[in-house]
Amino acid sequence: MTVHTLDTGLFKLDGGAMFGVVPKSMWQKLNPADEHNMCTWALRCLLVEDAGRLLLIDTGIGEKQDEKFRGHFYLHGDDTLEKSLRRLGYTAADITDVLLTHLHFDHCGGAVVRTADDALQLAFPNATHWSNEAHWNWATTPNPREKASFLKENILPIQESGQLRFIDPQAGVPAELSSLADLIYVDGHTEKMMLPKLSYKDRTLVFAADLLPSAHHVGLPYVMSYDVRPLVTMDEKARFLQQAAAENWVLVLEHDHQTECITVEQTERGIKVAEKFRLAEL
Repeated sequence: MTVHTLDTGLFKLDGGAMFGVVPKSMWQKLNPADEHNMCTWALRCLLVEDAGRLLLIDTGIGEKQDEKFRGHFYLHGDDTLEKSLRRLGYTAADITDVLLTHLHFDHCGGAVVRTADDALQLAFPNATHWSNEAHWNWATTPNPREKASFLKENILPIQESGQLRFIDPQAGVPAELSSLADLIYVDGHTEKMMLPKLSYKDRTLVFAADLLPSAHHVGLPYVMSYDVRPLVTMDEKARFLQQAAAENWVLVLEHDHQTECITVEQTERGIKVAEKFRLAEL
């Protein structure tokens, strides 16, 4: 197995929304905001090569949204998913599986592209796209709080393509996704978000998605205002980080523009970041 991080660009989100109840006087030191109170975040994906399959985990925002939408999120940077794949010698047609941790636009938008004649089609035409039924139903009948994050143009074309499959949490990881040691399901950020867990180079590697969007979110009070169940997130994050510290997991961070991976450790003052590094350094 070989695992790569893929950078797909940068965007900005309101610092207060990303750090929740933590005051700006504290989080400003971690990820300084601009004059509009917006902080820079990564759109990092993961690519797993194993047993003749090429598994892409999340797809970033993509490039089909209009300028008004892009202006809200200050999309910038030179990286795209296509460029990052090409650097590794792959094209979109080579991807066999796309696993979407959840269906918020910054995690699944790149799965669908808009053609020159304004049609919507899959960016990865040969790939099976994986979600789970509970989250899919949650996303396609969205609550008012998350409605702006679940965009039908990112979601419905996947189902209409016939290339969507659901993972049953009770049945475990499907045989086609045997690269994954497990999937961790969490419900604080959104219903049934999936965190892929892999055994890689004698280490346990977990793609932390929005349970832990950055190294700055290791502290328990650092919970995004986007989370639908913040107290559940705190409980899930506490248990997740305790196990990560005890078993020395490598945590891949999807939104941290400064740090790709961390390990954590138990200290007298709680769980803290132990190491920061790039995945390629493993």
